[in-house]
Amino acid sequence: ALETTFSRWQTEQVVNWLYGIGLGQYATECRKHFKNGLQLLHATPQELEKKVGMRNPLHRKKLQLCLNGLCTRQTEANILDTHWVQKWLDDIGLPQYKEYFAESKVDGRLLNNLTLEDIIYLNITNELHHLSIKRAIQVLRLNGFNPTCIKRRPSSDDKNDMTEIMHWSNHRVMEWLRSIDLSEYAPNLRGSGVCGALIILELRFNASTLAEILSIPMSKTLLRRHLTMRFQELIGNDLQSRKNQYEKSPNYQSLTPHTKIKFSRGLFAHRRTRSIEADDLVCPMNENGIPNGISPSLKRFQRKESSLADTNEDELVLAHDSPTTVV
Repeated sequence: ALETTFSRWQTEQVVNWLYGIGLGQYATECRKHFKNGLQLLHATPQELEKKVGMRNPLHRKKLQLCLNGLCTRQTEANILDTHWVQKWLDDIGLPQYKEYFAESKVDGRLLNNLTLEDIIYLNITNELHHLSIKRAIQVLRLNGFNPTCIKRRPSSDDKNDMTEIMHWSNHRVMEWLRSIDLSEYAPNLRGSGVCGALIILELRFNASTLAEILSIPMSKTLLRRHLTMRFQELIGNDLQSRKNQYEKSPNYQSLTPHTKIKFSRGLFAHRRTRSIEADDLVCPMNENGIPNGISPSLKRFQRKESSLADTNEDELVLAHDSPTTVV
């Protein structure tokens, strides 16, 4: 097994591997403290922090995910590097976080396993931005982390159905706003996190939320009515009905551009909602809030991925129990 082979690697082989996964900055200290792969596999997070100086928790998590990857199935997410994630942040309309993601070496593998605690560490406390990342990750999973699944520009063969809109980038949403005579407000979407994934998959996102993000004054009732009508035309009557129905649920809270997620005592708390465990994934592996109208092939793919995720989680549990894996 590859894990067994890794345990026999000598120092320079381990160091070269660290460079390969983007953690070469720790090469010097690793040479001092780890004489072979087995010692690195045995290292605890505390030892990595104290001996190697790996103080960034996401660096330690990335290392552990890569070590776990030695004994689990390779996935498409594992192939996407940090540069791709930087472009992805541009696509979903959150370029302001690129520096934090770059410092933490977030690649496709780490992105797919981000927890709520990780999100706070990346300085993302805005609830809308958190939901944007959640839904954008969901779309990536639906597409098997295909690096070209995001649609950035309008084209002559656009269908503008839900499956297509779900893949729209932030820039593509801005193009849609220009096409419905709202060019004046389109620039307000920059840095908002509004993308097709958020529009289609997040039931709390509606025309009122969009109007607030665009800073359309409440006094401009005709303009807001125009946006509401065009928004409903875009997403279709079925999805609009689902959003309307969701608004009537007892615990519904409207989504606003400025609501913050609070982190205290190891738990995330949101007003009048249940506390969320800090180690919950930003986008749970079993997330299945897919509306009717989405391509059946994508739905089948998600069911397949969910099954594989369950299998991989079982493998990871076994890996954690193994004496040759970081714990």
